[in-house]
Amino acid sequence: MSDAFHSHNHGTADPFDRFIKFISGGSILLILAAVVAVVWANLDHKSYEHIWHNYIMFDASFFKVKMSTLHWINDGLMAIFFFVVGLEIKREFLAGELSSFRQAVFPIVAAIGGMIIPVVIFEFFRLEGEASHGWGIPMATDIAFSLGVLAILGKRVPLSLKVFLTALAIVDDLGAVVVIALFYGGQLDWSALAVAIGLLGILVVANRLKVQDLRLYTFVGFVIWYFFLMSGVDGPGTGLHATIAGVLVAFTIPARPKVDAKSFINEIKDILFRFYDLSKKNDNVMLTHEQLSLINEVEYSVKKVQSPLQYIENRLEGFVNLFILPVFALGNAGVSILGNNGDVVFTTVSFAIAFSLIVGKTIGITFFSWLAVKFKLAVKPPKTSWLSFTGVGILGGIGFTMSIFIAGLAYHNELLNQAKMGIFIGSIIAGVAGYLILKYSLTRDEQNLTPVSDKADN
Repeated sequence: MSDAFHSHNHGTADPFDRFIKFISGGSILLILAAVVAVVWANLDHKSYEHIWHNYIMFDASFFKVKMSTLHWINDGLMAIFFFVVGLEIKREFLAGELSSFRQAVFPIVAAIGGMIIPVVIFEFFRLEGEASHGWGIPMATDIAFSLGVLAILGKRVPLSLKVFLTALAIVDDLGAVVVIALFYGGQLDWSALAVAIGLLGILVVANRLKVQDLRLYTFVGFVIWYFFLMSGVDGPGTGLHATIAGVLVAFTIPARPKVDAKSFINEIKDILFRFYDLSKKNDNVMLTHEQLSLINEVEYSVKKVQSPLQYIENRLEGFVNLFILPVFALGNAGVSILGNNGDVVFTTVSFAIAFSLIVGKTIGITFFSWLAVKFKLAVKPPKTSWLSFTGVGILGGIGFTMSIFIAGLAYHNELLNQAKMGIFIGSIIAGVAGYLILKYSLTRDEQNLTPVSDKADN
């Protein structure tokens, strides 16, 4: 484990910066999709509702499902999003920023605080009936938007803060998955669930036996998703949420490559020497059959050294960030500003969610981070002030994707509209406030770190 961790950490900056750029690039499309959804919902609410509540049926042998377009997005496409979330969680715990207790404890404690305090604040509002079901909404952090704000600040943000926020958001996602599984499902059809769990067991065994054929994991994973979808007594999507299947299947994907790095280097060296020898004998512009065969060997070796987990994650990241999330935002972010019946949308529910996101996340993340350092469970990274951590804590209040997702499970109709308004306002304020505080604190941190002689010269 430690070797894997160090090898990952040795070149943290490049892949990590690429990851952040990719995530923040996708967040621009997410904003555009959300804006289009809001404008559309207010200009022509009927057509907006009609297109997302239009029913689509798939009927192929045992697979027979009839759901609205919105349900296909939220139960189908979002299962792929949660699958990628599951891959990220597994990767971070195996060979990333959560792989050692010393490093993991800081963002884990911060994330726990960032989940508990917003719920406590939400409960202070003493909402009744269906309105009280929304306590899970302010728990979530949107990794795309929060890292997007950090990306705007550029290289001034220390790598330690980027890593902290990423690890925190990943633990946050895991918490959201658990909450969705335990509290936001309907009455269960245990026979369907038993089949799904049995198939999941087969994938666990396949992983233990070092089976790496992704066709097996893809096919069985799809069947598991189907049985999760059918796990509700009241029809598709009414039981344990189908997206949970995505996370569970992700945990079974093999994280070890077929060959280790040393074997890969020796293999490639051997192929290159053989290719070099052949090249000395071949003066033609075109490659010989033997040379082409060696190139194919290189491609095969490259595939073997990349674990199935990393391979799938790299393949799906673009699809998730550039297609699935914008489509999700387009279908779910359409809040009618004046309400469907002309009622004002900003109500106690909206205020409770917005306030819990901004204040709850800020206090929860910052205070619990401070506690972790105070009780010597973790060490605060050097060159970063507590004000910078407060800025990161406020950025944690950008809920958006996961918050809207949980809102769709907790509420219906007008309450859902009010919840979306609360999420929008809370996330916008958290994003702007977090940016301004970080901009100020990072400038102050830089000034405090400037040597006294440099200050005197100035």
